Amino acid sequence: MTRRRPEVAGAAKPVVVLFDVDETLVHTGGAGAKSWMAAFDKLHGIPADIGAHTSAGETDPQVARATFSAVLHRDPTTEELGRLYAAYLRHLGGEIWASEHYRVLPGAQDTLLRLGDAGVTLGIVSGAMEGAARTKLVPANLNRFFVFGAYGSDSPDRAELTKLAIDKASRLHGTKLEPADVYVVGDTPHDMEATNAAGAVAVGVASGHYSADELDAAGAAHVLGSLDVPFPGL
Repeated sequence: MTRRRPEVAGAAKPVVVLFDVDETLVHTGGAGAKSWMAAFDKLHGIPADIGAHTSAGETDPQVARATFSAVLHRDPTTEELGRLYAAYLRHLGGEIWASEHYRVLPGAQDTLLRLGDAGVTLGIVSGAMEGAARTKLVPANLNRFFVFGAYGSDSPDRAELTKLAIDKASRLHGTKLEPADVYVVGDTPHDMEATNAAGAVAVGVASGHYSADELDAAGAAHVLGSLDVPFPGL
């Protein structure tokens, strides 16, 4: 299933495609949430459930601060955040391999192969911290496809980090890229809204918790049922 907005006359071949990680390329089987829970439990004696205090598509810094404030009833200090990030990443490094339900989502690897063979530069744009985003891709051996990225550790604001990824892509190519040159692929309304705010082409993939209709309503230029279908512009 592929949808295109009526006002999108056609899909030009992209110069750069940026991919979200969670529920776009891989399903971690809850490894991230379990690792946050373990980090809070180790440091503060509270096995905090991030799902009760945050929503899909938020950046890791937003998740850390919101959950900390909700369960400890105050804002974290810089040192507390540093220790929380460190504990989370260390636990995630083991949890990602122990996750029984970890899987690569349908079509992800084939899509990356086709785009790379077509001369499209691939990058990551993820609300996860760089260490977390890269760790989540290790079991699937998907890091090898990505030239660069922008992450939640670059900015807590999804739109800002998407703009940063586009700026990095422009520097990499030695020329300012036009909005139509950059496609951003994600599975949440946050992804679509941030992509539109950054002026790029939003490609929604209904492979996570949100339907094709919800992604369309959030402003996706293209909506795919999964990555196991032809990619726009190829």
